[in-house]
Parts: sequence; C-alpha cells; structure tokens
Amino acid sequence: MKQIFICIAALSLLFKQDRAVDTTIVLHADASKDTYELINSVLAPGYDVIEVSDCSHPSFGKHITQEFDKELDKDVFLFHGHVDMDSDRCQRFDKQRTEIKTYGQSPEETLGVEGETHIYKWLFKLDKNFKASAGFTHIHQIKAVGGPEDKMPTITYTLRDKRDEKTFSIRHSTFLTQEDVATTNLEPFLGEWIEVQETIVYGEEGSIDVTLSRKRDNKNLLSYKGDLRMWKTNAKFMRPKWGLYRSLKHKEQLRDESVKFADFSITELKP
Repeated sequence: MKQIFICIAALSLLFKQDRAVDTTIVLHADASKDTYELINSVLAPGYDVIEVSDCSHPSFGKHITQEFDKELDKDVFLFHGHVDMDSDRCQRFDKQRTEIKTYGQSPEETLGVEGETHIYKWLFKLDKNFKASAGFTHIHQIKAVGGPEDKMPTITYTLRDKRDEKTFSIRHSTFLTQEDVATTNLEPFLGEWIEVQETIVYGEEGSIDVTLSRKRDNKNLLSYKGDLRMWKTNAKFMRPKWGLYRSLKHKEQLRDESVKFADFSITELKP
C-alpha cells in the first residue's frame, strides 16, 4: 500500500511539472515613476505602446498622467482628451486618441493567437458629467494585427449619446461590420469605479465572457457571454487597447475629459 501511495504521489508531481504555468502581466499606476516609462516597461519593454495627442497639444504635456485616488486608496492613470486641441496622433483631425496597447514588440503572453485563452481585468471610471459623442466614443478594443480585416476591431466598448439616449455597448465584428451584442443605459456607469473581467478564447470558433460591475456594491451593470468568431483572416495575433478614442463629428456634444484607469492585468491560460 505504501508503494502504491508513493507511485501516485510521484505521478501527481510529474503531472504538475508537465503542466505549463499560467502567466499574468500586470500594470499598476505608481506616481513616483514617469508615466510613459512605467507603461512601456510592462507592455513593451524598450519600445512604445502609447498613442497620444502630445504632438498636437504640447502645452498640456503628457496626455496620460497619474494621481492618487482616495476611493481606491492608490495611484491611478488618467487618460486626457481635449476637444479643441487634440487629434489622432497628428495624423487624423476628425477624431482624438489617447490609448495604450500591446503590439508586436510586447511580451508574447500579451498577444492572443488561435487556441489561446486570455483573461483581461481592469478598472475604469468615467466622470459623473461625462459626455459621449453621437458618433462614437470607445474606451476598449480587441484588434487584430495583420490580414485584410485588421482595421475593424473584433470587440469594442462604445459609449454613445444619441437623441437623448445614452448607451454603453459591447460591439463585435465577425468580418468587416460591427453590431451590438449587449447594450445598456450609460448613466449607471457615470461617476463610478467599474471592474471589468473579460475572458476570450481566440479562434475562428472562439468565445467571449465579459462582466462589468460597479465596484462599490458589486452590482452587475453589463455582461455578455457567447460563442463568436474571435479571429480575423490571416491575422498574426490579437491584442487589447484601452483609453479614450472619440469622433469629433459631433464636436458640440463633447467636453474635455479625463478617464481614469487602474490595475490592468493580462493572463494567458496555459493548457
């Protein structure tokens, strides 16, 4: 009996050693450090993952900053957008972008390939008087890199204020057109810290399971779970983006904004 127990224990240990370990990449704000250097050191050491409007609005300085948040009792990131001064990296002037991403120079664990499961977690807070565009205001995307469909995000969190209807939508594109898969009223999100957990299985027959909940009482404000195409034709990989990206087509609706983000994490689950 003792020999059998030893054999089972040895096999169990061998199984644990053979199973790869899940990998998590985390990005926490730390106001004692340079903001851009901190972000890049996690999401692409030695490279640049930041897409901002500093070039068109140098008088403001860096468009991602940090400050201490009393509610969370920790430092957080602020993503700034200014209606009259900012652009999309001095390349497009009909929209504004203040975003971070992962890309080809990022750690392999932050890039989704077919068959992998990735879990994304983060917090965000919109101001209580936040104004969304009737065109689009995006705060998160999952996009492909490579292939003929990579201009169209696969997943987008879109905020809109259209004909007095304020909405928060999760949008999905199978190929080159997007549609809402879950939509709710934007108002409950305003002035609140929101916790997000998004689990994606990447592939032609993929899936997504996402929940957005209000942190102070854990109330579920929006969720969606479904089997979807989570890939793009001839893509090299899929990657996340976060920030403030908005259309200026309805500029009169907008105001200067500072969207707060905190505690980004990307986990690649190993088989």
